Amino acid sequence: MSASTRLIVGPFNRVEGDLEVTLDIRDGAVAEARVTAPLYRGFEQILLGRPAGDALVIAPRICGICSVSQSVAAARALAQVSGADMPANGRLAGDLILACENAADHLTHFILFFSPDLARACYAERPWFAAARRRFAANEGECTRALLPARARFLHLLGLLAGKWPHSLALQPGGVTKAVDPAERVRLLAILAEFREALETIVFADRLEAIAALDTVAALEAWTDAAAPDQGDFRLFLHIARDLELDRLGRGPSVMASSGSFGLFQSGVWDGSGRVTPFEPAAITEDVASAWMAGSAAAPFAGLTLPAPDKPDAYSWCKAPRLDGRVVEVGALARQVVDGHPLARAMIAADGGGSVRSRVVARLLELARLIPAMEDWARSLRPGEPFCLAPGEPVAEGAALGLVEAARGTLGHWLTARDGRIDGYQIIAPTTWNFSPRDGTGTPGALEQALVGTPVRPDETTPVAVQQVVRSFDPCMVCTVH
Repeated sequence: MSASTRLIVGPFNRVEGDLEVTLDIRDGAVAEARVTAPLYRGFEQILLGRPAGDALVIAPRICGICSVSQSVAAARALAQVSGADMPANGRLAGDLILACENAADHLTHFILFFSPDLARACYAERPWFAAARRRFAANEGECTRALLPARARFLHLLGLLAGKWPHSLALQPGGVTKAVDPAERVRLLAILAEFREALETIVFADRLEAIAALDTVAALEAWTDAAAPDQGDFRLFLHIARDLELDRLGRGPSVMASSGSFGLFQSGVWDGSGRVTPFEPAAITEDVASAWMAGSAAAPFAGLTLPAPDKPDAYSWCKAPRLDGRVVEVGALARQVVDGHPLARAMIAADGGGSVRSRVVARLLELARLIPAMEDWARSLRPGEPFCLAPGEPVAEGAALGLVEAARGTLGHWLTARDGRIDGYQIIAPTTWNFSPRDGTGTPGALEQALVGTPVRPDETTPVAVQQVVRSFDPCMVCTVH
C-alpha cells in the first residue's frame, strides 16, 4: 500500500497576500491539491451604491502592485458605459503607463519572488549553487542590488505620465490627464534607454531584440550554451532550469486565454490543439461551489458577492472562473502563446503544456518585447495635441466591461450603473483564474492541476518544488479576493 500524508503549506513568503495550499501526498509526490485564499476583502461590496466615477478611486486600491491595471480596467468600463472617446496621445500614454507597471512586475518577479528559491541550501551540492547564491540570494544577491535601483529609475516614467504610483488618478475614461511636452518626451526616451541598458547588460547579456527573436527550444538551448553560465542572469536561470528539469514541473491546463493588450499581443483562446479561437467574455461564469460564497454559478453581470463563511465543503474566498465551462491559465505565457510567438508555442509543445520553465521564460520574453514597443510609443507622442478629452455627461445607467492584461494575466471589471450609481460590480483578477478552487463538477483550478505530481521530499514541510510551481504563476492574493 502506498504511503499517504496530508501537508498544509502556508502562509507563503514573497507572495502578495495570504495563501495556503493543502497537499495530499502519495509516494513522494502531490496526488491532490486544494488552494485556499483565506482572506476576505469585499471591494465588490464597497463599490455598490457609490457614484460610478468612484470606481477610479476605489478599484486601484485593491492592490499596490498592479494598481494601474485596476485603474485601466475601471476606466475602460466607464468609457464603454458612457461612450467616452480617447485621443491618440491618451491611448499611447495609457499604454506606456500600463506597460511600465507590467515590465517592472516581470523584473520584480524574476529577481525578488522566483529566483531566491534557487539559492536555497537544499541545492548546495549542485554545480551552479555558488553562482546562484551569489546572484539570487534574498536581500543580499548581486542581481537584486544591481537591478532594484534600475527598476526604481524606470518607475520614474510613471511619475512623469501618471503623477505617482500606485493609485494614480491620471487614467480616465477620456485618456490621461497629464500632457507631455517635448522635453518630457526626451526624458521618457532617456528612462527607457537606461532601463534597456540594465536589462541588456545584467539580465540578458544580449540585445533585447535577440531574445525576442528566439523561436525554438533548440534556439533557446543554443543561446544558453553560447556563453558561460554567469553571462547574464537569464542564462544562469536557464542552466539551472535544465539541471532541475523545470520544464517537467508544474504542468497546468491545456487551455490558455488572453484578452489582448496594447494592440501588440492579440486576444484569443489557445485550446491546446494548435487552434486559437476568439476570446468571448460572454462565455465566462463564476462558480461558487467551493467558495465561501452564497449563490450559484453565474455570469459576472449577474454575479453577487454574498459571503457565507460557514458554508460546508467550501475552502476558499476565491470564486472559480470558467470560460465556456473550461479551466484556463492566464498570464505572460498565455499571452505569448495566444499571440503566436514561436518560442512560447514551442515550449508548451515540448513541455506538454505550461511549466515552471516556460512561465518564467515567457515573462522575460515579454519584457524583451515590451521595451522596444514602449520606445516606439514614446516617439509617437505628439506634444501640443490632446491627451484627454473633456468628460461628457455623468454615467446614468448601463452595463459595461473593462478588460485589461495585467502582468499576471487577464483582468476584467463588470460594471452595472443605475441612476448614476454603481448597481453591480464584479471583478475577475488573473490570480482568481489561476488559483481558483474546484467548481461544481469537482474540476480543480489551474494551480491545483499544476501541483499534481510535484515531488515532495520526506523531510520537507515547505517543499521547494511546490513553492517553485506556485511562484511560477506569481500569485497576487489580495487581487484574488478583491
